[in-house]
Amino acid sequence: MKRTFNLSAGPAMLPTSVLERAQKELLDYNGTGMSVMEMSHRSSYYDEIINDAEKNLRKLVNIPDNYRILFLQGGASQAFFTLVMNLKQSGKVAYVDSGNFAHKAIQAAEELEKDLNLDVDVVASSRNNGYKNIPEFPETLKNYDYLHICSNNTIEGTQFKEFPKYDDIPLVCDMSSDILSRPINIEDFGMIYAGAQKNLGIAGLTLVIIREDLLGLNEVPTMFNYKVFSDKNSMYNTPSTYSIYIHKLVTDWLLEIGGLETIETRNKEKAAILYDYLDQSKLFVPTADKDSRSLMNVTFSTNDDDLNKKFVEYAQENGFENIKGHRSVGGMRASIYNAFPKDGVEALVELMKKFEEEN
Repeated sequence: MKRTFNLSAGPAMLPTSVLERAQKELLDYNGTGMSVMEMSHRSSYYDEIINDAEKNLRKLVNIPDNYRILFLQGGASQAFFTLVMNLKQSGKVAYVDSGNFAHKAIQAAEELEKDLNLDVDVVASSRNNGYKNIPEFPETLKNYDYLHICSNNTIEGTQFKEFPKYDDIPLVCDMSSDILSRPINIEDFGMIYAGAQKNLGIAGLTLVIIREDLLGLNEVPTMFNYKVFSDKNSMYNTPSTYSIYIHKLVTDWLLEIGGLETIETRNKEKAAILYDYLDQSKLFVPTADKDSRSLMNVTFSTNDDDLNKKFVEYAQENGFENIKGHRSVGGMRASIYNAFPKDGVEALVELMKKFEEEN
């Protein structure tokens, strides 16, 4: 069976062992005679799956009891709106504009300004630098309901190495593209949210980890109300059952290989192989500033549109899919999330060296 090296920014590669286990259990999960796809979410069988998914996550990230885990739908793009609705208090909110999706979160809050009587402040930005770096944070910040950041900027290939901390201001973080890629201190955050299709599993699931004191602050329509879903253990309505099952398998895999310390070591090794080559290449140029480079999404270019196109085609002919950069920035992007293998990065570098010699 042929498996390509899939460099897609999302949906992304899954661990082979996860796919094999899902295949094995597709028709008959754990002797039930049913697929998880056709199983009642109210059954004892499914209770075990969703409860194990939460237990795995708490163990991996060391999540204390005063944080709730919500398995939702709608993607991070829906969360751009629902987090504002749930967390607003005074109406003054702060955002860091570090990339395309961070900017979309700001635009979502601005759409709600009139209806929710919001004051949306951008307190740090690298937009004028083409999002090539993580911006510097202000020394002091006061009287905001929350500070919102995007920890990893998928399109531009930048990543927060350290997180801002301000007294009495909850940090809200879109971690869609680097969650579970490294250890974090969960208590530095008021809320984390993430689409699943990069490091958590497959599309259809949106994860929210939220501190209990941030629940129930506002009257929010039921289907967007985090407290409602917290009170119902994510079961107010039918959740994305199969996506949660795959997430459970992915977290099983992470625990089996040694947890977030192990995966961080692997991710650093993979990224170093590619960045070390890019730093000495005479053809390919990394596009993110060195101190802001992402371990998940490596962006680069030849600075020649025709050569970029030629390399994308060359890579596809040699078993590398989805290396073309986002249409807004061009060039190339190698998304090397948790499941992308080290030998795939090594093979990509060899392919780039060969292309460079020929061009």
